[in-house]
Amino acid sequence: MRRIKTATVPDAPRTRAAAAEAIREIGKAQRELARIEAEMNERLDAIRKTCEARAAPHRETIGRKSEGVRVWCEAHRDELTEGGKVKTAEMGSGTVKWRLRPPSVRVRGLEDVIAALKRLGLQRFLRVKTELDKEAILAHPEQVSRVAGIAIAQAEDFVIEPNETRLEQVVGGKAA
Repeated sequence: MRRIKTATVPDAPRTRAAAAEAIREIGKAQRELARIEAEMNERLDAIRKTCEARAAPHRETIGRKSEGVRVWCEAHRDELTEGGKVKTAEMGSGTVKWRLRPPSVRVRGLEDVIAALKRLGLQRFLRVKTELDKEAILAHPEQVSRVAGIAIAQAEDFVIEPNETRLEQVVGGKAA
């Protein structure tokens, strides 16, 4: 067992009573930190609500104007794109663009689709993924102990939990 010399660690208590006092001070500092974080979150929430309220009319204007510009551009698409030769049109105050998104595959009823592909002999559209079952390795480490590249790691944490007393919360006349 390795011992840590108290002289090498600043603020290291020298007695059990001093360690207990240090834990009490840690608890006090943690509670103060939680109070500061709660205050910060309340302030941020108020700022967010204020900014969202100020931004709402602008979002509405952007949405309404964007839809109007899209409708006008679609009606004049042929002239704006030179008969489909270009996908961008300079409008003086900005640019409008038509962009085709990359194709995507959408599947409904995955198990039925897989079964149909197998039934039709279209396995080339299926992928088999091989991966380690780490839960099985942890359950039977002796069986993989000779396999190079597999190691079981485990670390120990040192945890300090200051004691706290909570106030009872009264709900409907009864303590919860």
